[in-house]
Amino acid sequence: MSKAPQAGDDVLTAYHAGPVALSVIAQRLRDVGLVVLDGMASRDAVLALAFRVMDITAHRDSDPDGLTTIRDSGRHQDRPGFGGFTDKELAPHTERSGLATPPRLMLLVCGRPADQGGECLLTDARAVHAELMANRREAALALADPRTTFFGAGDGHAAQVFSAHPEGRVSVRLRLDGLARWSPLVQPYVRDLWEVTLRHQISLRLAAGQGYLLDNSRWLHARRAFTGDRLCWRALGEPKFELPVGFAPAQDAVS
Repeated sequence: MSKAPQAGDDVLTAYHAGPVALSVIAQRLRDVGLVVLDGMASRDAVLALAFRVMDITAHRDSDPDGLTTIRDSGRHQDRPGFGGFTDKELAPHTERSGLATPPRLMLLVCGRPADQGGECLLTDARAVHAELMANRREAALALADPRTTFFGAGDGHAAQVFSAHPEGRVSVRLRLDGLARWSPLVQPYVRDLWEVTLRHQISLRLAAGQGYLLDNSRWLHARRAFTGDRLCWRALGEPKFELPVGFAPAQDAVS
């Protein structure tokens, strides 16, 4: 994975919300799809925030309270779909991309940072879509053809990278590992997609108590490899407020 630019204060200011009202968090998600948060000093604080913003969706890896503990288990090094529980890098992806309807929100909070590495890598799919439409329009259009990619294992879901929605909005669904199988119609454009996605990554090194909340139909997330006993908590779910799906394409992308 290529090195993403480190997100400086000027970049993160657009996304930082701090301990503010739910209405502010909701509006930030509607505007830019990402909120950077801090001040969550315990698992209970993370769970309390998750309950404020979403109806939590339990799944295969979640604990009884709905949160998922993300750390290197030492048991999943070569298991497809379990990369989050290793110390390896993770390629950009949509959380739970193999479901017919992936969860809309993902909250990730750092309980203990890595000794080295482990930075979160975030990509706004709106920027990826805009660049492809501007410079590789045939790639963007092919990646929107229905059912041209199968996401997940045998019980996964056939869909497309970019999906159109009412009022001209677009959502993203992506994984770039061995659990994505590409139609010959889109295989020639996967390299372009990789390159553009990495070019728009921002790198976010979380300290203990810091985290982010993202719209899973707009933002892709990834992670650098790490050393040390890195610990994070994650919640997935549906928003407790109105949140239009995906993103409104950049003006140049619809002209």
